Amino acid sequence: MESAQLVILAGLVIGLVYGAVGLLSGFCLMSSMRGFLAEGDGRLVRSYALAIAVAIAASQFLAGNGMVDLGKSIYLQQSFSVPVLFLGGLLFGYGMVLSNGCGSRALVLLGRGNLRSFVVVIVLAIAAQMTLKGLIAPARIALVQASQTTVSANSLPSVLVMLGLTESLSRALAAAATVVALILFAFAHPAFRRSPGQIAAGVVVGLLVTGGWYVTGYLGADDFNPVPVTSLTFIAPIADALQYAMLSTGLTLNFGIATVAGVFAGSLATALATGRFKLEGYSSPRHMLRSGGGAALMGIGGVMAFGCSIGQGLTGVSTLALGSFVALAGILLGTTAGLRGALRVQPHAVA
Repeated sequence: MESAQLVILAGLVIGLVYGAVGLLSGFCLMSSMRGFLAEGDGRLVRSYALAIAVAIAASQFLAGNGMVDLGKSIYLQQSFSVPVLFLGGLLFGYGMVLSNGCGSRALVLLGRGNLRSFVVVIVLAIAAQMTLKGLIAPARIALVQASQTTVSANSLPSVLVMLGLTESLSRALAAAATVVALILFAFAHPAFRRSPGQIAAGVVVGLLVTGGWYVTGYLGADDFNPVPVTSLTFIAPIADALQYAMLSTGLTLNFGIATVAGVFAGSLATALATGRFKLEGYSSPRHMLRSGGGAALMGIGGVMAFGCSIGQGLTGVSTLALGSFVALAGILLGTTAGLRGALRVQPHAVA
């Protein structure tokens, strides 16, 4: 099997596992923040924190041992726009609340029979493609060009290198400090410690992020037919998947498209096997309009931020890229604004 085919197959498998875990555990940043801020249940947000910790530890181990060059990913660029990353995160976070879940969660719920998520996935894909290559792309590019800066240090380890530490020591210290802080936050909560399912979900999702890096950065490292070094992310892949479904002739199947298909298939299979499949729709036209508007914000914001709550919040942060922390801060602030305060979105239905 050629490396490109192996990468696609591995992407499908990673998606299948993520879809099953996402359905069984409810893994989702928006649900995590809602439980943490509005309902007083901090288990999901700690599962998310544990997933970040595992992703960082395992991904930095691969990079430190020369198995994956994370510098080839889109996250560790020397030039990036802090305002655009942060604004994109804000738009994505608020849109996530309007739509009652992120892009990956929409794929999981679609597999369970949630037809609201079908609208979210389609609108998100169209808005993302418009921002990547369509009508909105020129404005995005102009905004990036006007505000981007070239930095000497683009990650936490590189900041320590500038202070005089060696590259290996800087990587180890930055990863260890971040991982320890996240694990302490996660396991300081008694209810989380008594939730083996949430603990397992955090560990598995973190390892899936690492698996994506390993597959694309190591198994896909073919000098004659290289594949982009990437891992779990859902904004551009959902847009590419919709385009591939409509215009597959002349287009190339890739890791991201395979992952999107796998998430839907994994959720559908799990829902059917466990009796969770149930068709659901919108409660009103206003509900549909708000959900679709949120999906559009996620598509636009996700492209501006170079990723979503998974693509930047887990995959990007696993590289310890400074830009990923900026985007994640925007996502968290946008989500918080949608859940609390003057801009709070009144919930229709809990996914």
